[in-house]
Amino acid sequence: MSNAIKSLLALGLVVAVSACQQAPEDDYVVVEPEPITMEPAPTGKYSKY
Repeated sequence: MSNAIKSLLALGLVVAVSACQQAPEDDYVVVEPEPITMEPAPTGKYSKY
């Protein structure tokens, strides 16, 4: 075989192998939510209760 055909076969093999590689998986980061603050208790001065 000529050198041109060997080069094309080698290039095709490299392209095929690189196309079959799996993409890297994304890293998942879990962030803890901040605690919910409680509303202040009514003191009675301006409350509706």
